[in-house]
Amino acid sequence: MAKDTIWALEIPIFGVPMKNNIEIAGKQFEIYISGDEIQNRIKLTADAINTDYKGKTPLFISVLNGAFMFTSDLLKQIDLPCEVHFVKLSSYEGTSSTGDVKQLVGLNVDLKNREVIILEDIVDTGLTMSMLLKQIQALEPNSVAICSLLVKPEALQEKVAVTYCCFEIPEKFVIGYGLDLDGLGRNLPHIYQIK
Repeated sequence: MAKDTIWALEIPIFGVPMKNNIEIAGKQFEIYISGDEIQNRIKLTADAINTDYKGKTPLFISVLNGAFMFTSDLLKQIDLPCEVHFVKLSSYEGTSSTGDVKQLVGLNVDLKNREVIILEDIVDTGLTMSMLLKQIQALEPNSVAICSLLVKPEALQEKVAVTYCCFEIPEKFVIGYGLDLDGLGRNLPHIYQIK
């Protein structure tokens, strides 16, 4: 090797190279938010939660399946004593919300007088979140906050107050980092937008 040769190593996030364009289930997607950008926003969001809940023991409720990556990465940055529980709700078929929210797995924890933070991958129409909020508020928590990786303000049909939002995005279908198209694409470390 010549002395003037320079080797540039590109170390991709999580060991997975970032592709600018991908195809999932016959649909074309382009890179929208990189894994590094996601991690930076998660860190800022976790810092805000750590400050706001100092001296408290929040109970995080993660909405499966989409929020599993977001939940994992966010909780690694939370330096408070906390609990995490999971619910599974669904209102999507293909690339659009059906508007018909089905609860698949319910809550099995006492929320009375607790500080609850709901972790969601995306607040789209707001219908799913509105239904979940009603169920949680009926269990008499002391407070309820919503923390969402993504929010689509233009798509909202129900007014939902999102306390912590990593990214506001336009009304375009996205996959990756937990979000899927008919079960595919959740494992991608970046977020892609449909072309």
